[in-house]
Amino acid sequence: MALDGVFLSRIKNELEPLLIGARVDKIHQPSRDSVVITLRTQGFGIKKLLLSSSAGTARVHLTEREPENPQTPPMFCMLLRKHLSSGKLIAIRQDGFERILFFDFEASDELGDRVTLTLACEIMGRCSNILLIAPDGRVIDAIKRVSEDMSRVRRILPGVQYSLPPRDERLSLMDFDADELISMLRSHKQELSKALIKCIEGISPVFARQAAFETSRNGERLSDGLSDAEAQRLCNYLRSVAGELIRGENKYCILREQNGLMKDFCFTNITFYGSLMTVREFDSPSVLLDCFYSERDVLAQTKQRADDLFKLITSLSERIRRRVSAQKLELEECKNRDSFRINGDLIMSNLYRIEKGMNKIVVENFYEDGSPKVEISLDPKLTPSQNAQKYYSDYRKADTADKMLRKLIASGEEEEKYIDSVFDALSRASTESELSEIRAELASTGYIRHQRGKQKQPKALPPLEYRSSSGFRILAGRNNRQNDLLTLKLADRSDIWLHVKNITGSHVIICREGREPDEETVSEAAMIAAYNSSGRNGSTVPVDYTQVRYVKKPSGANPGMVIYTNQKTLYVTPDGDAAENLRKK
Repeated sequence: MALDGVFLSRIKNELEPLLIGARVDKIHQPSRDSVVITLRTQGFGIKKLLLSSSAGTARVHLTEREPENPQTPPMFCMLLRKHLSSGKLIAIRQDGFERILFFDFEASDELGDRVTLTLACEIMGRCSNILLIAPDGRVIDAIKRVSEDMSRVRRILPGVQYSLPPRDERLSLMDFDADELISMLRSHKQELSKALIKCIEGISPVFARQAAFETSRNGERLSDGLSDAEAQRLCNYLRSVAGELIRGENKYCILREQNGLMKDFCFTNITFYGSLMTVREFDSPSVLLDCFYSERDVLAQTKQRADDLFKLITSLSERIRRRVSAQKLELEECKNRDSFRINGDLIMSNLYRIEKGMNKIVVENFYEDGSPKVEISLDPKLTPSQNAQKYYSDYRKADTADKMLRKLIASGEEEEKYIDSVFDALSRASTESELSEIRAELASTGYIRHQRGKQKQPKALPPLEYRSSSGFRILAGRNNRQNDLLTLKLADRSDIWLHVKNITGSHVIICREGREPDEETVSEAAMIAAYNSSGRNGSTVPVDYTQVRYVKKPSGANPGMVIYTNQKTLYVTPDGDAAENLRKK
């Protein structure tokens, strides 16, 4: 788990000077496993503290995000509002490098007396939890209740005395005895990185692998085979990292894969991946976690809310692909239709040689050089003329099928392209409003039924808005219907229209407003178009651009489908961080 005890201690050190003395202003619970507490600080303005107990994304940090809150607050949220509203944060505690932060609040009880309540945030994978603890140490309630049936080791229920999770004896990264550490490591017969996790408190697997890499760069060692020189290098590296942490000279790093997906993070620089990962440094641990997990949360929440749409679109895409493949096979069979017409002509030319009851005839094929002989099958029940007419009928059927199949295949390929564009928009959707627009689009095109008797749909969101380095407004559609609105209604005919070439993505508009956009603006808009497309994880993505006047929508075309001319092409690499920096807040 990347959010280890050492990283959590850095979060604690960052929060203490900002939040101690702050008062609770608002409390929200945007999801089943997370809580956001808005605090009025002394001299630092309003700060939002996010606590998450989700199995895969449990953490604590300050956030700048605005999560969507449910219309009806959950029970745990109401409980926190009851006990902590207007409370004062007086302390933040951590036991060593345990992955638990305790937030002590001075609040008023039902009688108006001042009491100290503790909000515990436990970061322990699938056992993560958020608990409110009374002054006598009893649990008032938790965001996840744990009964005896769920765990015999540790119950978490209202009224139960709070107890710390079981804890192993380990050495501290900040203060360890070298001989003791090496002795402990050599007693384990396993990979050095795994042994380090067992021996040092509060470190993550990614840091342990980096320490093993610094110890021996020729492949990971077994812990019981450490030489004296390797043991010395290991201790030197651990002490240097501890020194950086004490002095505050460390850098918080996010590791990003070549496809653009965030892989991991750490409280120090990670180099053992080499060129397989790109590294982005942060000065603040909260900013790092906010960046890292917000992207993951968006993907997870969108997938959960849009799971039915993803299944529908995937099923539609596969069905269309199978249908088009079958039609292409039929089209292949129609390629030999001319042989039916030739056979009919040859039979008509040799009627005098054919008698009823014959099942074949060998004639000269005068359609080929040298008139080679060819054998033609006959139906003995038919007259010679009827056999010829049968071949002519087969030819006409195959010729008609050829024309119809070409139209059906073209229509199927257009439909498949449209479904892919819906899938792309769905994969980038991050709010319920965007999902509602996509559902409405699918309903208008007949793929799903209109929802009746439902509650009022969320208000449609405006297009994504960016601001180029030169000050030009850049707009990007969130989905196909918004693409049509943006390109065909909102944009001026002289504005610049951009779209990734031959793949699905957003329509992007540079609003000229009487000015001529410079090359940097066009390049930034092309990067935004590439980022808001199915090619966002690629490199050197081709992006076409032209004036809006040259963009047309064919009659009867699906939402978002247009044709354009007079275009030029730029090749850009999508950059999510750069796109977000240009985003108008």
